[in-house]
Parts: sequence; structure tokens; C-alpha cells
Amino acid sequence: MIIWVIGLSASGKTTIGKKLFSRFKESKEKWVFLDGDSFREMMGEDLGHTIEDRRKNANRLTNLCKFLDSCGINVIACVLSLFHDNQEYNRKTFSEYKEIYIDVKMKNLIRRDKNNLYKDALEGKIKNVVGMDIDFKPPLAPDLVIDNNKDGPDFDSIVKNIIKGLRLDKKYKIVM
Repeated sequence: MIIWVIGLSASGKTTIGKKLFSRFKESKEKWVFLDGDSFREMMGEDLGHTIEDRRKNANRLTNLCKFLDSCGINVIACVLSLFHDNQEYNRKTFSEYKEIYIDVKMKNLIRRDKNNLYKDALEGKIKNVVGMDIDFKPPLAPDLVIDNNKDGPDFDSIVKNIIKGLRLDKKYKIVM
């Protein structure tokens, strides 16, 4: 199974993904956690943040997930996932694919942004920031949408809702 957690920078997707991963590790199944930023670093950071480079990176991540899936290894991947055709490919290709969209309003993303990514983009200091000068379109057919607009979100409750919402508690014998 591939669980694809989609959201903009500062949406909470990595925190949610890590908490999901820790819950699924308990199931004795084989799980891998992939974060988009860490994946870029692992691949040697040879790509920039242009649309073309983002496409190449997305294809790399999808290919890695395809390989892991073929080996019977489950993946939780936390990514921006800009390309609807990649999402459609995932749904058709992986043995089982679940897509979760973490929905957060831009004003909240800007307020939460510890790395000043959005601030720097608004001030013109950096380019190619998704949600600013690169358009972000939410996924077309997510299996679950999580509204993460609250201040101080309760990530444990969010993870429980994801597990219940996708009915993964029964499949992986996860105790709620």
C-alpha cells in the first residue's frame, strides 16, 4: 500500500505522516516513511524547484514507491504532489493507493511557516514557491481530506481520523 499525503509547505503533512508511520510500524508489516524534502536531499539535491525539476523529482519518488510496492513494502509519502497525472498514475499502478489531502488556507500556512518560505516569496527574495508563484491545485480525487486549519492541531486525533476514515485499523490490526 502507498499512502500519499499531499499538502503545501507548513500544512502539517510531515508531522501527520510521521505519526501515521509510528502507528503502522506497530502492525508488524513492512513500512517506509518518505518525506519530499528528505527525499530531495537523499537524491543529491541535483534538482532545483522549477516546474521541470519538480516533475523529475515527482517521477523519481513515484518510481521508488513503485519499486517498494513491488517488493511488498508499504510506504507513507508526504509530498506536495503538484501533478494530477502523477496522482492518476499512482492510483492505476500501485497495488493499493490511498491519497490524503491536508487542506490549509494560505493565511494559516504563512503564519505557521517557520522557514519563512512564503514570507521570502512574498518579498521577492525567492522564486518557484508552490502556492505563491507556482500554482497549486488540490488533488482531484483524494480518498480523504483533512482540514488542518486549527491553531495547535491535535495530530493524534487527526491520525486516528485518517486510520478510521480509510478503514486501515481493520486491515493492519491497529488498535485505536
